[in-house]
Amino acid sequence: MTIDIRTLLPIAEHAATIASEIIRTKAPGVVTAKGDRDMATEVDYAVEHAVRKFLSRETPEIGFLGEEEGVSHTGNGLMWALDPVDGTANFLHGIPLCGVSLGLIDKDTPTLGVIDLPFLGTRYTAAEGAGAQANKTDIRTSDTRDLDAAIVSIGDYAVGDNAQERNRPRLALTQELAARVQRIRMFGSAAIDLAWVADGKTDALIMLSNNPWDTAAGVLIAREAGATVVDIDGSPHTMTARATIAASPKLIADLVELIAEAQKAAQHNPSTAE
Repeated sequence: MTIDIRTLLPIAEHAATIASEIIRTKAPGVVTAKGDRDMATEVDYAVEHAVRKFLSRETPEIGFLGEEEGVSHTGNGLMWALDPVDGTANFLHGIPLCGVSLGLIDKDTPTLGVIDLPFLGTRYTAAEGAGAQANKTDIRTSDTRDLDAAIVSIGDYAVGDNAQERNRPRLALTQELAARVQRIRMFGSAAIDLAWVADGKTDALIMLSNNPWDTAAGVLIAREAGATVVDIDGSPHTMTARATIAASPKLIADLVELIAEAQKAAQHNPSTAE
């Protein structure tokens, strides 16, 4: 059965509305530790349960992957990917940089995305081939072409097992960026990182990780807004990529080169993360 992806956007938006209402109106509640400095709140689980239930009823033929409870069922090659509260640490501390991220993946490629930021009053949407919107208004990525004029956001530093080793390239990258870009920002939410590249608020994102629930919606929104999204080596980004780099097309080559330089620096200077 062939599905017109655009017909699923209203369903995805309804799911995001359900999620955002829970995020806006409920306190974080009990916090469950998932690992070293990694946690989920009662709201994370409540959102995932509500969205999973809604989508299983509305689109039973499509699989579902949630950050907190994994895959509930597989579908016909399509899979919803949900981060119920992207930016949980921010949410837990009352920082408004958090939201729900819901993407639709076709095999290994995102084809639809909704990111709702309930405390900022902004919803980002996109369907493959239909452009990207913020609150129903078309958006485009920035036209910045020089790193020294670019605001670049970076993903969170690693926590948990081997955090020091995993942070070595991240810290080296931060050092390289600090010497070359206009400003570095760390928002603590992959969804916001990608949505704001799409919206031209920032010029680039470098995140040395890639979880489908974190990136599926935002990657599609960024691409539909005109951004280039690649893996760490500059190859096209997929859901199995090692990293997520999104930027104005004129910045991508310089960013990939800068990341390669940072990786070399980290390898040659083991004390970077010490």
